[in-house]
Amino acid sequence: MNLLPVKIGLRYARAKRKNHFISFISFSSIAGLALGVAVLITVLSVMNGFDRELRQRILGMVPHATVWGDPTLTDWKSTAEMVSKMPGVVGVAPHTQAQVMFQSTRGVHGALLNGIDPDMEAKISILDENMKSGSLSALNEKHFGIVLGAQLARMLGVSVGDKVTALLPKANVSIAGVTPTLKRFTVVGTFSVGAELDSSLAYINIADAAKLKRYPAGKVEALRISFENLFDAPTKIWDIARAVPGQNRISDWTRTHGNLFQAIQMEKTMIGLLLTLIVAVAAFNIVSTLVMVVTDKQSDIAILRTMGLTSGQIMQVFVVQGVFIGCLGTVIGLVLGVAAALNVSGVIAWVEGLMGTKFLNSDVYFINYLPSELQWSDVQLIVGAAFIMTVVATLYPAWRASKVEPAEALRYE
Repeated sequence: MNLLPVKIGLRYARAKRKNHFISFISFSSIAGLALGVAVLITVLSVMNGFDRELRQRILGMVPHATVWGDPTLTDWKSTAEMVSKMPGVVGVAPHTQAQVMFQSTRGVHGALLNGIDPDMEAKISILDENMKSGSLSALNEKHFGIVLGAQLARMLGVSVGDKVTALLPKANVSIAGVTPTLKRFTVVGTFSVGAELDSSLAYINIADAAKLKRYPAGKVEALRISFENLFDAPTKIWDIARAVPGQNRISDWTRTHGNLFQAIQMEKTMIGLLLTLIVAVAAFNIVSTLVMVVTDKQSDIAILRTMGLTSGQIMQVFVVQGVFIGCLGTVIGLVLGVAAALNVSGVIAWVEGLMGTKFLNSDVYFINYLPSELQWSDVQLIVGAAFIMTVVATLYPAWRASKVEPAEALRYE
């Protein structure tokens, strides 16, 4: 293999140019590639961070899948034991729920009331890990205690030890007439996951929920299931449904919250495509640089041809020069992008402290900091795309250089 074209191409790329305009265009190509790659890595890492936070916070509270009875499950304990042994299942817990209107002396607000077993709930949710006050273990049977989301408790103006009244959309018919179903609960704790769930969820003991909905003792409406891989839920829940006795309904997280995650993935894709245009512009600058270099090096090309270099080898010279410029810009952008992605959360927090303001308010957004998660698959894709665009950008100028006629180029020298 003849390495002469490679050596000449690298020498052209490193040499100090008399033409300062060409030098400026070369520098702008390197800076543009570095900026494009760095910004692309940083922004996609931030998008990955938001996706991770949503997955951990929202899907940490929402079950991966649920099997519903009609209206209650048959022998849920043996069913739960059977389901827990199925492949990919990491946790099963009983569940009963109701849409209620909460009322206190300071406010009224609607929410989803969930009946749970405090001991089994830790297997399928992060509720116990995110208690802000009180304790989940305080949800004792027959005590009618309740755990509220922190935002919901704030709206109702209550704290641990206060009373709230739950109004169910189910009427009582008696000799006194038709009256709504009311039940008074004592707040025993609040939780906070930093998402909209803080204002829409409340939890009571599963036995109290059965009494509230007038089910026989020991009956539950559903089993909530957690899987090793949450993306297996839509398929594996069907295997579970076929194994569970009785006429049952099923649901999974893609039906309740799938649109949210699809929106994030679409935003990530669109932002990635838009920012890739920065890299494309920098690659176009390489075309401009090499075209001007080819024009400037007409006599050098002619001399190289007379020394025996073929058209293909001349083409290699300028491909090597363009690829060197592209790789240098890509490597600089890679280093800057990885450094920014790993430190963006801390840097933004420092800027917030310096300016005395919050860019992300937890009252508006579901988190109060800028998350970031560097995924090397994204980095490989970005670097690969930048390299391919760089190589493609060198082909036309290199082809033009290979077509230079030595006699024409040396005629006026």
